[in-house]
Amino acid sequence: MFSFFSQIMIVLWTIFLLGMMSIGGYFMFRKFLKRLPKEDGKSILDWQEEYLQKTRHLWSTEQKELLEELVKPVPSLFRDIARDKIAGKIGELALLNNASQITQGLIIEGYIKATPKRDHAFLVKTLKKKEIDFADFKHLLAK
Repeated sequence: MFSFFSQIMIVLWTIFLLGMMSIGGYFMFRKFLKRLPKEDGKSILDWQEEYLQKTRHLWSTEQKELLEELVKPVPSLFRDIARDKIAGKIGELALLNNASQITQGLIIEGYIKATPKRDHAFLVKTLKKKEIDFADFKHLLAK
């Protein structure tokens, strides 16, 4: 009834759909795991949001612009999530250090700790371009 070409197309389409659903399911499951409460009753995302709220007043316009520049290479679809994750880590560090304002040092350290090692090369390139000294954080960077 169906030609050989039609049968091949149906098989390929089925493989494509299963692959795309698997990829989507993987990312949904990761988000689900981040929403699960830990021992303290709060999830990773709850803590991130709390750090953002507690340190929102510590950010200057200049520091916000630096963070924006650092998240530029992230695709626009995911940029808000990346910005919140990095800003949450920076806020956590600011609270641990009892900082009165967000500094470049906190931004650099927070970026390094919140991002995968493959993103550190972009950080180094950006900091060199802006002539910002990052010698104190070289031990945190990917080798």
